[in-house]
Amino acid sequence: MKQPPELHPQLEKHAQDVIAMEQPIFSVRAHVFQIDPETKKNWLPSSKSAVPVSYYYDSARNTYRIISVEGSKAIINSTITPNMAFTKTSQKFGQWSDPRANTVYGLGFGTEADLAKFVEKFKEVKDLTRQQMSQGQSPPTVNGQTDDSLTSSATPTPRETPPNRGIFHTRSSSLTSMKDANQQPPSAEQKENVNLRERRNSFNNPGNNANGNTSPENQLKYENDRLKLALAQSSSNAKKWEVELQTLKNNNARLTAALQESTSNVEEWKKQLAAYKDETGRLKKKVSDLEQSGGNSEQVSALELELSEANDRVETLQRDNKYKDQEVDRLQQRLAEMQTRETANGNLQGKLKGLEEENRTLHQKVHDLQQLLQDYRSSQDQEKAEVVQMQDQLGSKLTELYEFHEQIMATLRKESQS
Repeated sequence: MKQPPELHPQLEKHAQDVIAMEQPIFSVRAHVFQIDPETKKNWLPSSKSAVPVSYYYDSARNTYRIISVEGSKAIINSTITPNMAFTKTSQKFGQWSDPRANTVYGLGFGTEADLAKFVEKFKEVKDLTRQQMSQGQSPPTVNGQTDDSLTSSATPTPRETPPNRGIFHTRSSSLTSMKDANQQPPSAEQKENVNLRERRNSFNNPGNNANGNTSPENQLKYENDRLKLALAQSSSNAKKWEVELQTLKNNNARLTAALQESTSNVEEWKKQLAAYKDETGRLKKKVSDLEQSGGNSEQVSALELELSEANDRVETLQRDNKYKDQEVDRLQQRLAEMQTRETANGNLQGKLKGLEEENRTLHQKVHDLQQLLQDYRSSQDQEKAEVVQMQDQLGSKLTELYEFHEQIMATLRKESQS
């Protein structure tokens, strides 16, 4: 297992000088970790056990620092700036990024109360630092070097060491991009854009959450949401195609009725045309017979007038018949188009059936995933109950061990007195 990068010698000496000159403002015990400088994800233990982590006010430089020393070795020397933020990643673990040291520190606390106190003190010290900067106070130089000059060369260098078997708090976290200590806070619009981008990325990449954790519960939730989205989209497409199919059926029925009516009218007009032609032929024959027999001129004129009217009716019927023939051709063409679209409707019906089957499959998958998620949560609750029970048993055993130890000590004192 890798060891965390060591502090720069000047930073380590400066931390020891601050401890020697100043009293801590606040102190708490915690396991110390640093981010792996190569992977930027895994935590490397800096302490073998819980060590004091203290807030100091460096009066020589007018700065606040977080310092932790294990034995004679300084493992944390972090100057607090107004742009720093302490992030609580679990009930007993938190982290903060130190751009000057180019690393991320992590602390594993014994209780939630210790973590809450540390976070409260961090905010208080950060506010004090911001007030000092707003009043125009800057860190003075010490021995010809500013505080930044000491930390600029303190870039941690990784080194390989044997595994450490004393790790109590191992965490996996993604290293956020390190910002410059003098960078201005982002605007509200920039924060909103970042939040929208994070929500979109969290949906597209469910395995990349804020701490790099890929818990089965998050994966199940993502898969459940994805299937619900696909189900909603499939249902929307099915409804759209159902409406389109019904519209095509209505148009087809209307055109078929119009074509049948036009065809019936054409047949009727053809019969009337044939009757008028027969009457015209009969009148022509009658006029010819009268002319040959030298009949009355008035009768001939009347017959000629009747014949002319009959010819006009025939011509009118012929024009109407021609127009109706054209209309029938148009209707037949549209009917052919509708038949083509009806064939396409058959394909749509096949797609619709496929979508219905897909919907049933998606419903079943959603149900299975919800059941799996419920089982997983039940398993988690059971495991938590077992852990609580084991903690209670361990507490009772420790109490018994303490009482037994007290009895032994009392017996030894009695024997020594006697």
